[in-house]
Amino acid sequence: MSYYSKIIGTGKGLPETIMTNKDFEAFVETSDEWIRTRTGIAQRHIANPEKGESTLSLARKAAQNALQMANIPAQEIELIIVGTVTPESVMPTTANSLQRDLGAVNAFSFDLQAACSGFLYGLSIADQYIRSGSLKTALVVGAETLSTLINWQDRSTCVLFGDAAGAAILTRTDNKSHAILSTRTYSDGTRGDLLKIPHGYAACPPWRADYRPSEHKIKMQGSEIFKLAVRNMCDASMKVLEDNQLKVEDVDFFIFHQANIRIIEMCAKTLNVPLNKTWLNVDKYGNTSAATLPICLDEAWRAGAIKSGDKVLMTTFGGGITWGATLVQM
Repeated sequence: MSYYSKIIGTGKGLPETIMTNKDFEAFVETSDEWIRTRTGIAQRHIANPEKGESTLSLARKAAQNALQMANIPAQEIELIIVGTVTPESVMPTTANSLQRDLGAVNAFSFDLQAACSGFLYGLSIADQYIRSGSLKTALVVGAETLSTLINWQDRSTCVLFGDAAGAAILTRTDNKSHAILSTRTYSDGTRGDLLKIPHGYAACPPWRADYRPSEHKIKMQGSEIFKLAVRNMCDASMKVLEDNQLKVEDVDFFIFHQANIRIIEMCAKTLNVPLNKTWLNVDKYGNTSAATLPICLDEAWRAGAIKSGDKVLMTTFGGGITWGATLVQM
């Protein structure tokens, strides 16, 4: 018998504090118009540690919402993957702490670092475990507090990012008409300098004399990233369609990584996808890295924009460099 993975629940977790474009004018040379015109972002959510908000708390909220939608107890989960570049701690992993908090006593868990592609990479891994028959139910989370990695004096990057988490629960099915159909994942370390965080951990740990806190922040070559993101996301999207002998017009809904409205619009234009077949929330949340895809999926599904049986194509691009696409029939 052939096994497949079916998404049965999704959820999101957001911090309470909202930071608008206007707020940036107090400490960096920018304006609401400048940010909106270039990115499409109007606001973003920022975690407040004094309120107990962190990567783990956001992941927990998203996972609990997904469990509620799926209507299953945490004890049914056998695998937890958390995609993040801002883990709660190095050890224990955010996934291990999440397992504890959820009471998912039957799950093994691990963190996955693939930048903005973390959720999609995790989805692919969980899908393979389920397809192999090794387990039945998995939880995949993308959770980030990118505010901890922002250089608040760099106007080219500080306005782009926000904090959030999104989650999806997968379970085994033998019905391919409601399943993950295929996934393509890629990486290119030769282009890693285009979007990176130079200092921290083995390369230059905080205790070394030459460690510079400013180098433990996100650094990006924006124009190069723009071109590479559009090309790679479109290429990956076409590959998963080819894998399933489908055309763009056969897809009911598209979810693009919410990094920048210009990137999303260019991807849609390149693939000839009308924007009414996509979900846009970059204006509300900014770029939340690994959390963008699952949050879009959750919002679109709950809003009825995605219906049972719809073919949904998700594609992403992240630092390092990583990217990929997946095709799901809901």
